[in-house]
Amino acid sequence: MKKLTVIVPCYNEQETLPIYYKEMCKIMLQMQDVDTELLFVDDGSTDGTLSVMKDLHTLDERCQYLSFSRNFGKEAAIYAGLKNADGDYVAIMDVDLQDPPELLPKMYQILEKEGYDNVATKRSTRTGEPKIRSFLSESFYKFINRISKTEIVNGARDYRLMKRKMVDAVLEMSEYNRFSKGIFEWVGFRTKWLEYENVERSAGETKWSLRKLFTYSLEGIMGFSVAPLSLASIIGLLFCVLSFLMIFVIIVRTAVWGDPVDGWPSLVCITFMVGGVQLLCTGIVGQYLAKTYLETKHRPIYILKDSSEESCNGEKG
Repeated sequence: MKKLTVIVPCYNEQETLPIYYKEMCKIMLQMQDVDTELLFVDDGSTDGTLSVMKDLHTLDERCQYLSFSRNFGKEAAIYAGLKNADGDYVAIMDVDLQDPPELLPKMYQILEKEGYDNVATKRSTRTGEPKIRSFLSESFYKFINRISKTEIVNGARDYRLMKRKMVDAVLEMSEYNRFSKGIFEWVGFRTKWLEYENVERSAGETKWSLRKLFTYSLEGIMGFSVAPLSLASIIGLLFCVLSFLMIFVIIVRTAVWGDPVDGWPSLVCITFMVGGVQLLCTGIVGQYLAKTYLETKHRPIYILKDSSEESCNGEKG
């Protein structure tokens, strides 16, 4: 019998975990032709998330868990799950049930019968989401698809089911600064997209603030496009050309009309503008340099503090 591993990243989700497990039990009951396990990844939660995971593991051996030494972020949790998943098929799913579990049997059948390597999901609507957040998300997808060769589908979710070959390809990209939506598209493979309407969280509150979403979007832009660096170079070139033109105009004006003193306010404004553009371009280069610096340090993407495998080994010992 083939094995399916479902990776479930969790951060302060003690309320949603029991609800998620109850719903997944119904799905696993439907999928009798595959051996399914749930791999919960505790991303350094500060509530009782890890305790709930341990209780589920004691209750049901199909529930495995990993626990980080601190909060490393969802991208690290996804990578850790992929690294430790040993299923022939591997799924990634949010614990808050915004990723409908009832789609999983259909996704599995598609991979089994239709020859695809990956079944991914995207939201057809953003009902219930704040309008400003929806606008910023849609703007991000339009922008990154214009400047990047890797096309990222608008509304794409992390919720997907992959064959082992694609999982191994993703794991080969062991970069520290990760943007999974881009990585999944970059590795290629045949993908079928399923659409579904936006679903509200089953419990708890979202951990994604606008600030975190903005930071995450920068990871995607800098991870899959060098267009900002090119933009900085183009702006610098334009201002060089503009400065030479201004020097020529000043020389001609001085030769014809003399050198009047007035005009210093506009000069101050121009100085501030050019200085701002220089700082902007330096900042763009600095961001890429910072990412390069972090990559060269070769720090681990995550650090495990506890896991169900260690717990089992401890019990056996």
